[in-house]
Amino acid sequence: MKTSVDLQQLIECVGDAVVVADAHEKIILWNPAATRIFGYSEEEALGQKLDLIVPERQLQKHNEGYSHSMATGTTRYGTSLLKVPAKHKNGGTLSIAFTVGMLFDASGKANGVVAIIRDDTERFAQERALKKRLSDLENPQT
Repeated sequence: MKTSVDLQQLIECVGDAVVVADAHEKIILWNPAATRIFGYSEEEALGQKLDLIVPERQLQKHNEGYSHSMATGTTRYGTSLLKVPAKHKNGGTLSIAFTVGMLFDASGKANGVVAIIRDDTERFAQERALKKRLSDLENPQT
């Protein structure tokens, strides 16, 4: 039995950010979780480029990867969880984990991406603290 799902309701209720950008990196979908994670309202984010949330030091790598994905219609992050820094509206840095799906037009040409993004900042900080504690225990200062 197939059940009908209201996709708009689904996008609005999920706890992870759903961000869709067109072939030119312009944001065309920004759900409430994206607002909670990044601090930008839907109105502020729509029409902006993805560099709104990409830290300056990551921009070149991001731009090269995005261009390559649009040209080839492929991404190596479709099934792999990518963990990278991101920037919040307040200027702070976040640790995010996300997957990317390619979107295509009727002729099969790549015309955008969808990213499903989770705020991993707290878990990353806890992991870093545990690694430091382990290092301190393994290498005591005398």
